[in-house]
Amino acid sequence: MDNPTVFETPNALLGQEGTDLGVTEWFTIGQDRIDTFAEATEDRQWIHVDAERAASSVFGGTIAHGFLTLGLFAYFIPQLITVNGAAMGINAGVDRVRFLTPVRAGSRVRARGEIFSVEEKKGAVQLILRLTIEIEGSDKPACVGDSLARYVVAS
Repeated sequence: MDNPTVFETPNALLGQEGTDLGVTEWFTIGQDRIDTFAEATEDRQWIHVDAERAASSVFGGTIAHGFLTLGLFAYFIPQLITVNGAAMGINAGVDRVRFLTPVRAGSRVRARGEIFSVEEKKGAVQLILRLTIEIEGSDKPACVGDSLARYVVAS
């Protein structure tokens, strides 16, 4: 994707439910990133960090943490959408997250985005963006979830 979809104000999001935001560029999740995530989160389960042991598992190698895949929402969202004219934008959480397919080390992933819901909330506009994290060469996505953001309307 060359450029994100741009909304000039938070209010311009209103009525945009169902808007397809397209897909991002591919991003490689290498073992070094998985190891760094394991260290940062203290989650060193062997399926993520022990290549030798993981090779004999049902996955045939190490896999990324589900929360690492989810954490990439922060990387992918600005590639899909920009909201200008807000006093500030805040991450309000995630809903309905599902990890559907493990991401093997070395795999390439990308995000597909859709505006799922938009509503006014006390001086702000709340956006629910549905993201699907796709794995190159896989028919099933790695992760699907709804990212909630609030854009405070500038006065």
